[in-house]
Amino acid sequence: MALRLGSIVDALGGELHGNPDVQIENIAPLETASNASLSFLSNPKYQQQLAASQAACVIVGPAMQEAALMRGACIVAAQPYLYFAKVTQLWKRQHAAAGGSGIHPSAVIDPAALVDPSASIGALCVVERGARIGADTVLKSRVSVGENCIVGERCLLHPGVVLGADGFGFAPHDGTWEKIEQLGAVRIGNDVEIGANTCIDRGALQDTVIEDGVKLDNLIQIGHNVHIGKHTAMAGCTGVAGSTVIGAHCTFGGAAMVLGHLTIADHVHISSASMVSRSIHRPGHYTGFFPIDDNAAWEKNAATLKQLYSLRERLKALEKKIKP
Repeated sequence: MALRLGSIVDALGGELHGNPDVQIENIAPLETASNASLSFLSNPKYQQQLAASQAACVIVGPAMQEAALMRGACIVAAQPYLYFAKVTQLWKRQHAAAGGSGIHPSAVIDPAALVDPSASIGALCVVERGARIGADTVLKSRVSVGENCIVGERCLLHPGVVLGADGFGFAPHDGTWEKIEQLGAVRIGNDVEIGANTCIDRGALQDTVIEDGVKLDNLIQIGHNVHIGKHTAMAGCTGVAGSTVIGAHCTFGGAAMVLGHLTIADHVHISSASMVSRSIHRPGHYTGFFPIDDNAAWEKNAATLKQLYSLRERLKALEKKIKP
């Protein structure tokens, strides 16, 4: 089902330069867009792709308006990437299948669980005793919500999410491991999105907490008693060990690792594949990995790094000798 270009602007605002009656059949990247596509440009370095694009209309910022008009129709918005996001939401609403809420016949809901009537529970989901699912929340297929875990309103949990499995807690005893029972739960705030096959462990004594607006990608592991602040976002394969407290509005690149019992301030941004091994108390962008290189060169550099401490001590000794 196509959308009239003018109806998009009527719904979302922006300044349209072009024919409002053009029918938009899809949303596409600049390089693959057709004469029935709506596309967008948020980074000026892709201006060359803008000139060559066959899109019926392109969303641009004010600085790119002139370049866009030389090509054809455009919608000018203060934040083109945000406008693009809102277009995708509008598109999904217009094309959504009817009757989104309800419980799939194959889902297993414990009689002592509480599921809001407006929530949607997908195929093969399990909601255990004492769990609560908030209004307008969607659980896709095979989501498991453990005992006494809480999911807030307007959340989206993708297939395979597991909330409330036991945290990894064992006490060593004579060469064996004694299980520490995990007596807490998981509390998910409102407007949280959790990607496929992500696991969030229940707390050992207190709850694991994910605050409002957090966005978690696929295949993320959140350990027991972790607390993640509002609107923090984590890319795929990130791992957070137990009892770490992460502030609000943080970002974590893919495969970032965070050790346990740390504190990370608000507005901290961690590069992909970084290892966070100490607490971070000031906002900023942090990186902690050794750059990729030819293997032979990497091994030589790694061997040199192992000698840095002894080289530092030798340098100190030399400085003492030559100091007047």
